[in-house]
Amino acid sequence: MKTDLSPLQRLLEVARGDRPADLYFRNARLINTISHEIEEAGIAVFDGRIAGIGDYEGHEVIDLKGGFLAPALLDGHIHIESTLLTPPEFARAVVPLGTGGVFCDPHEIANVLGARGIQYMLDSSEGLPLNVWVMIPSCVPATHMETAGAAMFASDMKPFLLHPRVLGIAEVMNFPGVILGIKEVLEKVALGNSRPIDGHAPGVRGKWLNAYAAAGISTDHESRQLEEAHEKLRRGMAVFIREGSTAKNLDALLPLVKPETAQYFAFVSDDRHADELLAEGHMNATLRKAVKKGLAPILAIAMASTNTARIFGVTETGALTPGKFADFVMFEDLKEFRPLRVWNRGKEVAREGQLLVDIAKYETKSVSNTVHLPDLTTRSFNVKQDGAVNIIDIIPDQIITGSSVATLPSVDGCLSADAAQDIAKMVVIERHGKGATIGKGFVRGFGIKSGAFASTVAHDSHNLICAGMSNEDMLLAAQTLGACGGGWVVVQNGKILAQLALPVAGLMSDRSAVQIAPDLDELHRAAMSIGCKLSSPFMALSFLALPVIPSLKLTDLGLVDVNKFTLVDLGAN
Repeated sequence: MKTDLSPLQRLLEVARGDRPADLYFRNARLINTISHEIEEAGIAVFDGRIAGIGDYEGHEVIDLKGGFLAPALLDGHIHIESTLLTPPEFARAVVPLGTGGVFCDPHEIANVLGARGIQYMLDSSEGLPLNVWVMIPSCVPATHMETAGAAMFASDMKPFLLHPRVLGIAEVMNFPGVILGIKEVLEKVALGNSRPIDGHAPGVRGKWLNAYAAAGISTDHESRQLEEAHEKLRRGMAVFIREGSTAKNLDALLPLVKPETAQYFAFVSDDRHADELLAEGHMNATLRKAVKKGLAPILAIAMASTNTARIFGVTETGALTPGKFADFVMFEDLKEFRPLRVWNRGKEVAREGQLLVDIAKYETKSVSNTVHLPDLTTRSFNVKQDGAVNIIDIIPDQIITGSSVATLPSVDGCLSADAAQDIAKMVVIERHGKGATIGKGFVRGFGIKSGAFASTVAHDSHNLICAGMSNEDMLLAAQTLGACGGGWVVVQNGKILAQLALPVAGLMSDRSAVQIAPDLDELHRAAMSIGCKLSSPFMALSFLALPVIPSLKLTDLGLVDVNKFTLVDLGAN
């Protein structure tokens, strides 16, 4: 009696040519990201894996007619929540773009719901036609200078490390805590023993960088200048080149990529909104820009596939070699990187921009009712202050900010916004029902002349953030988001100009990218109508509350000098 063969034995039979493959792709131009060449060859697939490269027989033969077949693209660092989409809807948007996998950090929803939020992201990404690997959030909350919806310690993080799709520890944003050896922070880092640990160290250089790297931090995506990235590379850290909706670092860092060190570089998005995914693309858009800037096409693909997988220790995908999962994308050319067809584990999952898989079956029970605002009146937005004040200065296309000092108009002892100086009032309102605190400040650079706009996406604690020119419009914006369970809104003269509800944890829509794209367009037009001059105003607004990115930020507890890592007075005197 013949004994059943193991899956590996059957795969080897196909590899040897002793039995037909399930699928055989012929007439392909294979993008070999290992040898950095284009092979004109066929590829045999059995049981979802690549069995061999060369001439094979197959039960089904697919003629690619000379098409470029590349490994499916990988995003090395993304917060899926920041696309405004749930994991299934995110997959619907990016899989047709050639994305085969993402390494995500669910710290947005974790800062709202803690472990329950992480579990939601794991459950809702299970079985998708997209590999979703998870790094466990290390900074919930990111700092002691804000109020989050949850707090997670090493003991809360540890159980998730048993999950097969959890790879390591997500970006350790509290770099002072690491460098200064704070016990609670190091306990979290220690969980990453022999696992990848993502870094987040904007501007960290010299001996502080030595200490950060010595703690075991293996990657960083916060370099804005070539010299900073070069130093991190020298200290053994993989450099993630970020090209997202707000932070765009490719132009500055790409000259650092050399053939002899390229394996230590990868592309990440961190993050792209849903409308930009539809209009521009995902990782394929980054490839397009990189190649246009002069990077060799095969090296660019490697930096969005093979390098990323290697950095995270993922061995089952990321290249077109025997034994790996048959995750690949067929491009029309190596300049525009328009995906024609996409396969996940040997199954065709997208063609000509359309997903071929029913996403609805992957939706899980949602998480809602997470916006709990204090009672607000127009007086809640008063800023009682004498003299000059510290101003947050926006730097376009960056998430870092500058700082300056200005004297503002005062009425009855309360400071007002000043359109003449391009200075808007800004507040961050605690929305987790944990203290009703309101931080108040001023920001320069939006360009708004009247009205207000607000969001419950405000990194990383995701309190409600609002910028505006009048207390009345700011109140309307805040109350509107409280009533719909979170989202984005633009108001002017007591009227709602545009709105997008984000009822899933106050961070994500329960609709598809195609469905919310018109709302996003309307919001951006509305922001422009009140004078906003930034291309991604809501993304820019969301990062003004992030107290781990220099130099001046605002949380619900007040103004934060990130360089000093402490709360500071609004007054400049």
